[in-house]
Amino acid sequence: MNWKMRSILMAFCLFILLGAFVSKKPDKSDFDTAKELIVMRKIAHQVLQSAGDSTSQILPVNQLSAGEFQLQFAGSFSFKPDSLVNIIDKLIKTYKLPSDYIVNVLESSTDKVVFGYAILGAAQNNIVPCRGRNQPVMQYRINIKFREKEVFATKYLYLTGIGILGLGLFMVGFQEYRKRKHLNQLSEGEKGIPEKTTIQIGQYQFYPEEQFLVFNNEKIDLTITESKLLNIFATNSNQIIDRNRLQKLWEDEGVIVGRSLDMFISKLRKKLENDAGIKLVNIHGKGYKLEINQDTV
Repeated sequence: MNWKMRSILMAFCLFILLGAFVSKKPDKSDFDTAKELIVMRKIAHQVLQSAGDSTSQILPVNQLSAGEFQLQFAGSFSFKPDSLVNIIDKLIKTYKLPSDYIVNVLESSTDKVVFGYAILGAAQNNIVPCRGRNQPVMQYRINIKFREKEVFATKYLYLTGIGILGLGLFMVGFQEYRKRKHLNQLSEGEKGIPEKTTIQIGQYQFYPEEQFLVFNNEKIDLTITESKLLNIFATNSNQIIDRNRLQKLWEDEGVIVGRSLDMFISKLRKKLENDAGIKLVNIHGKGYKLEINQDTV
């Protein structure tokens, strides 16, 4: 997965999560609860008025749970189901309470439900039985339970956003892990990184840039001058290198003068002595030659 696709995926996940946060309805405040309790008392008042009772005491409204209330009455009364449905529906719409709710009317002495119905948004989905059958005079309690659709929906939108974000992060992490694992399995050349330059000199491995030799896993350090000198011999093995050419090379850098060249040659011989097939010989009157016996390699 390239960087562009990862960026798009991350942006999408963050968009979903942000949408969940923005649309998430805050928890119901004390003010909202107080408002609902007042509306419940108003419903109880109008139910009694519809029954011709304008003097009986309306008892405190019980909140059974979040979004569920119970209306209690001190006296007995009769009610018409159609009127009860209309009173409750009108007040709920007027004060913008949740549109989906269930109403159950219970006989106080037995807790039996004598009338109940459900308002589920669209008229064709509503369940309102027993219309037109007047209920006898007795003491009732009315339970009203709301369904908080917005809270339900945003809860799952929020969880979906978290899930998508988590999945996105997992996919990005997994792709990065696979990429790193693949890179670790590649050689430096396959990774696009230049491999360290090595020159085989008999049984030695020469690393001119790092300035050392390796013989049987043993590292032998070289000075800058030794490394430069050996590099000339290694790239021209079994060939005579003119002494004047070597001196001219080092004289340009102000390093080797007079018998200094002989001193560096001597040091190189010592560092190459582990391989009997290698000889750094002096060709009298001409220069030096790095002789490598291929049969011993």
